[in-house]
Amino acid sequence: MKTLRCMIVDDEPLARQGMESYVEQVDFLELKAVCKNAIQANSVLQSEEIDLLFLDIEMPKLTGINFLKSLQNAPFVIFTTAYSEYALEGYQFDVVDYLLKPISFERFLQACNKALRLITKEDVSEGTQEDYIFVKTDKQLVKLNVADILFVEGMQNYIIFHTEKEKLMTLVPLKNVFELLSETDFIQVHRSYIVSKSKIEAIVGNQILIGDKHVPLSSRMRKQVLDLLTKGKLLGK
Repeated sequence: MKTLRCMIVDDEPLARQGMESYVEQVDFLELKAVCKNAIQANSVLQSEEIDLLFLDIEMPKLTGINFLKSLQNAPFVIFTTAYSEYALEGYQFDVVDYLLKPISFERFLQACNKALRLITKEDVSEGTQEDYIFVKTDKQLVKLNVADILFVEGMQNYIIFHTEKEKLMTLVPLKNVFELLSETDFIQVHRSYIVSKSKIEAIVGNQILIGDKHVPLSSRMRKQVLDLLTKGKLLGK
């Protein structure tokens, strides 16, 4: 199992102690540093290789969000905070997770497992020239290049992979597919649809246009989806 080198950044002594005790209980975490502010953390990052950052948001001098903005090649980040209003802004930075204090060990472990999956997946994709999955359909295994996927449609316990050339149906819940696909490249836009970010051509009302295909955009998820898709790249009002 891969070991994740991690760092805790929090201005509250009790919060730092609590996070340290949690880290000690997770066998794939290696604690490299504990910092009481972002300035200390910045110094550590100059000399240490850090895979995962447990980062508080409300801190004196430099907030966790502003610190993250300042980093060129940031580690994977799990935000830890007592303020729920930062949740959406935090996810705009593609953070692994957002933990609301007081943090239970169960919730902490869930976030760490997610980080392990993402970091391991990134290591694998960097080491291979082609990213693909095998889809069991019509009593055969079909190799599907992830780059060819336009969007994934969920139908009860079935899903359909849509590409320019074909549709592949298989028996698996949609949530299982989203865990397999990279969150950097794909986004869930509706409870029944996951789309490739790079294939989106336009958003018209509550419809996402991908070539000649129209994918519904959930009104409940619309703002979050638009924020994630257009961050720093939106012109006009």
